Amino acid sequence: MKTIAISGSPRENVGKRDAKELRYEGKVPAVLYGGKEQQHFAVVIADLRDVIYTPDVNFVEIEVNGTKTKAIVKDTQYHPLTDILMHIDFLQLFDEKEIVMEIPVKLTGTSPGVKMGGKLIQKLRKLRVKALPADMPQNVEVSIEKLEVGSLVRVRDLKGDKYAITNTPEDTIVSVAMSRALKQAETEAAKGKK
Repeated sequence: MKTIAISGSPRENVGKRDAKELRYEGKVPAVLYGGKEQQHFAVVIADLRDVIYTPDVNFVEIEVNGTKTKAIVKDTQYHPLTDILMHIDFLQLFDEKEIVMEIPVKLTGTSPGVKMGGKLIQKLRKLRVKALPADMPQNVEVSIEKLEVGSLVRVRDLKGDKYAITNTPEDTIVSVAMSRALKQAETEAAKGKK
């Protein structure tokens, strides 16, 4: 999985006033969990663009006081009116400890049902994947090569070699439904036979 490097500065004071001053300076208060103790630091908001405002999922390498730590974004908080990032939480990664992440679904191939005029409906755009950090995929590929009109792919149909998908097995990921034009064409064909 792709890793994005950011650097942060340690926070001496932790509180509302300190956080407000940081935001005024264009920084975001951040916390790193998962290690021996929590680490409070601040990150320049511009450095987080590639981490947050992207459809891709990435690991983050955080450098604070010369110490590098590999982590993932666990939670973000935004201002209710302006949508400005107010706070970000990171979870430290360990090579031998499994993590759960929301990984994007990537559809591959061309559906014969869509070629015939069917409508492709993607219900799940991300899947919860559990794996060791080294085995975490960048995306989960779902082949739509065999999807005819009326067929679908469920979570249970996917098999990962080194990871497990924790969504409900019965959840539909993608399906091909009959479009209005196709229904109308079939209705007219049926009338023509009578």
